Amino acid sequence: MIRLARPDDLPALVDVEREAGSLFRDVDMAAIADDDPGSVAALAEYQSAGRAWVSVDAADRPVAYLIAEVVDGCAHIEQVSVRPSHARRGLGSALIETLAGWASSRGLRALTLTTFETVPWNAPYYERLRFRVVPDAEIGDGLRSIRRAEAARGLDAWPRVAMIRPL
Repeated sequence: MIRLARPDDLPALVDVEREAGSLFRDVDMAAIADDDPGSVAALAEYQSAGRAWVSVDAADRPVAYLIAEVVDGCAHIEQVSVRPSHARRGLGSALIETLAGWASSRGLRALTLTTFETVPWNAPYYERLRFRVVPDAEIGDGLRSIRRAEAARGLDAWPRVAMIRPL
């Protein structure tokens, strides 16, 4: 089941992020695996704005989440993560479809995200969900600002791309 995140879900989302991030060790990206998983306070901003969704198990515990913001007239996926123990069950794509419905109901034109180009569960996965790489010349000011911030954090040590899926 997918629902909006509640304040009491947020500590679990930090754990989901930490667990999901650990998979980057398997592709020689230990720095990403060791990256700060974020804070409850940062997640609370998305939750209180109604832009945080969770996929929960039968006991109503979050096993995956998605947070989003509006960037350049699009719903921008800031983060989508799934506990490895719940991977390959369609939870990430279901969260993305939930965001697509939310975005469409608000008249937003597309979904966007930034991701690692060659990591199998990143750009190749999103391509299967109908996203395409945005050429640099077509990146809007907001998305360009996100890319600059990511580069400043060192994320460009590995190839990254911006992607879009029209709605």
